[in-house]
Parts: sequence; structure tokens; C-alpha cells
Amino acid sequence: MGGFLGDFYLWVKAIHIMAVISWMAGLFYLPRLFVYHTQVPTGSERSEIFKVMERKLFRFIMTPAMAATWIFGILLVLNIEAYREGWFHGKLVCLLGMQAFHGMSSKWMKNFQSDINVKSEKFFRLANEVPTLLMIAIVILAVVKPF
Repeated sequence: MGGFLGDFYLWVKAIHIMAVISWMAGLFYLPRLFVYHTQVPTGSERSEIFKVMERKLFRFIMTPAMAATWIFGILLVLNIEAYREGWFHGKLVCLLGMQAFHGMSSKWMKNFQSDINVKSEKFFRLANEVPTLLMIAIVILAVVKPF
């Protein structure tokens, strides 16, 4: 395969893909939980259940998957020297957008945890589309490499 990873390249790539899938699943699902959470009364038993679901999804799936995505992705980038390519710069911008969305999701989750959410169901329905659009751009840039 070349590069410093040698025979481990395909293993690193496989782990990176699994981490991306896990992170994306969380980025798709958490805003959907927020949509449903806005529909229940603050302080209700259902609200408390949503809080647990959101917190566990974020802490135990999304954040570790995000970290693994970055770690194994950086190894791949360095191995194939992708940082020299134009497509990678576009992908990096989109990845930073995904990271920002992850951070905003954390803020929104904390607001729900503290019973101070002021965002509407419609807001979270629209926010739910952001990771999809970023993912489409990232996949096209990484696979098609248009520039």
C-alpha cells in the first residue's frame, strides 16, 4: 500500500469507516431525539427519558466515534499525503463543519439537560438536515476527488 502504515493501511481504513458510520448515525439521530423532546412537557417522565437517551448517545457513541474518526482519518491523510490535494482541503472544511455541528449538538443537549431549551421542533427538523448535506459533500470529495 505504501506510506508508513504499510500492511496496516487497510485496517486503519476499515476502523476509520466504522467510526464514521457510528458518528454519522449519532449525528443523524440526536437532532431527531431533540425533535421528539420538544414535544413533551419539561420535567415530565418522558422528558427525563429523552435526557438519558440523548446523554448516552452523545457520550458513549457519538463522542468516542468522532474521536476515532479524527484519529484514524489523520493517520490515513498522513499515509497517503492527502493534504497535498485540493479535494482534501474541501473535505477538511466540511469535516470542520461536521465538528461544529457536533459541538452545537452538545450545547443543545446541555440546554435540554438543564430544562432551558428554547429551540423549536421546526428548528431541530431543519438542523437534522445539516449532517446529511455535509456527508454528501464529504463522500463526493473523498471518492470522486473532483479537484
